[in-house]
Amino acid sequence: MSSKAQKKGFGAVVWDYLTTVDHKKIAILYLIAGGLFFLIGGIEAMIIRIQLALPDSNFVSAGLYNEVLTMHGTTMIFLAAMPLLFAFMNAVMPLQIGARDVAFPFVNSLGFWLFFFGGVFINLSWFLGGAPDAGWTSYASLSLASPGHGVDFYALGLQITGFGTLMGGINFLVTIINMRAPGMTYMRMPMFTWTTFVTSALILFAFPPLTVGMFMLTFDRMFGAQFFEVAGGGNTIIWEHLFWIFGHPEVYILILPAFGIFSEIFAVFSRKRLFGYSSMVFATVLIGFLGFMVWAHHMFTVGLGNIANAIFAVATMTIAIPTGMKIFNWLLTMWGGNIKFTTPMLWAAAFIPSFLMGGVTGVMLAAAPADYQYHDTYFVVAHFHYVIVGGVVFALLAGTQFYWPKMFGTMLNETLGKITFWTFLIGFHLTFFIQHFLGLMGMPRRIWKFLPNQGLETGNLVSSIGAAFMAFGVIVMLINIVVTSVRNKRVGNDPWGDGRTLEWAIPSPPPFYNFKQLPLVRGIDTWWIEKMEGKKELTPAEPLGDIHMPNGSILPVFISLGLFIAAFGAMYHGDEGNTWGIPVLIIGLAIAFGSMLIRSLKDDHGFHIHKEELIEDDNDKGVKA
Repeated sequence: MSSKAQKKGFGAVVWDYLTTVDHKKIAILYLIAGGLFFLIGGIEAMIIRIQLALPDSNFVSAGLYNEVLTMHGTTMIFLAAMPLLFAFMNAVMPLQIGARDVAFPFVNSLGFWLFFFGGVFINLSWFLGGAPDAGWTSYASLSLASPGHGVDFYALGLQITGFGTLMGGINFLVTIINMRAPGMTYMRMPMFTWTTFVTSALILFAFPPLTVGMFMLTFDRMFGAQFFEVAGGGNTIIWEHLFWIFGHPEVYILILPAFGIFSEIFAVFSRKRLFGYSSMVFATVLIGFLGFMVWAHHMFTVGLGNIANAIFAVATMTIAIPTGMKIFNWLLTMWGGNIKFTTPMLWAAAFIPSFLMGGVTGVMLAAAPADYQYHDTYFVVAHFHYVIVGGVVFALLAGTQFYWPKMFGTMLNETLGKITFWTFLIGFHLTFFIQHFLGLMGMPRRIWKFLPNQGLETGNLVSSIGAAFMAFGVIVMLINIVVTSVRNKRVGNDPWGDGRTLEWAIPSPPPFYNFKQLPLVRGIDTWWIEKMEGKKELTPAEPLGDIHMPNGSILPVFISLGLFIAAFGAMYHGDEGNTWGIPVLIIGLAIAFGSMLIRSLKDDHGFHIHKEELIEDDNDKGVKA
């Protein structure tokens, strides 16, 4: 198989992406699918803000509002933020550690398709009798009482998606432990790789409790089990524990990769090594460890008692310390640096005060007596969005601008990027800053409408205007992507000029084997060390030889499709007069397990790229240059 790029028709490209196990193409799939769900979640957010722009509004009905609210939270957390972070982890982490691919390319592909089919399944609820309406946390009493199949879509869809995420996390862990280039010790790994590593460990431990909770909810609703039914001896509060034992580490699963992206951006555009690298690593690991000790701060009002509340309050305040360390490290990275305010650097600079505000309100909410007042008001909504939007979404928008040239070989327009930045930043603070005060004035969260003359009109109107600014910023970004793709102006290995880590040493986009020869890593910021010595290429750690690569496979699509079909059978089998539920369930499981069996029995040894082809590739590049 030649490693030379060939012009392919549309059908061939689609087939290529359906069967790919290449981590860089899977990253593009995550980027497209996550971006699509991000837009859907954004439209749902706009519906919420239009409904609440004016008092006593009837833009949507109360029932539809609950569905939109639930789907906005579910979509943004599970189907947009996480997959978009997975896109960057897939695109960048294997390159940063000098690997040719992830440890399990087939499992990597399966992880994506499970996520994708699970996300499509949840969103099909809109067209099949109504979306889930019990809030994105689906607290047990509400979710058990919810009529129709909305909550079933939620429970089954998130189980399918969760399997995919769990596979991704395990894959990244094994890749980082086993596949680092010669000389790449743990304390030489780039910061984004470290955050991917800790995040993957969090996924490994946080997702099983969610899966257990979803199974129990599914069995309660579909098979009459009574895990959460108080009248039958069940316990509603158990759902909250299971959800938040997952749900609080989930916040760090989202924010740690964001920290990693910003760490790379600060170092590149300050033209300085990241300040206090070892303390950053320590803080990252500590955040991961403490993330599992704070979940019940979401439950201060359920009556766990003063001792439990006090323990979780102290743990919650403690986690602010490693986060604060990181903020000082970023500030000191910029201090005395030769700063270039590119679009990614603007996002990074704006992230510090925005995220800090979210952190400060988090410490306020960590005080259990105060939380009795803040709980279930818009103050919590404001805090949550300052952390997730001011941290994670800023990082996604910054990372898109920063890594786009490495992923696609073209540079996004800086002027349009800065328009996106300013409109989104202004819109973000307009939308959510005022919500702190709405909460303190007593506006409950998840409320469908408010009445006139309660003093809430101005704040809600300002908040809705801000949301329109954010929407405009996202639209400008989409235009930027389209314009850049049409112009298709190619860039070199290191388009920002100051790349420090291995990914900036190879072509943009990288060849499918990543590295012709595995690089020798001689310190932190390897590529910067090589550049300072006047070298144009990485020092190889091995002679040029044949490269072994895995074959593509369509089986991940079929395994995921089988579970997708089976979920419909499981959901509808109990409906009155339903005769096709069980057969559909059996057919779906047969497709899934049959595909797994084929994978198990088939000998797939991959293929080799021969040394002669690699030399020929180099000669071709020399001729073009």
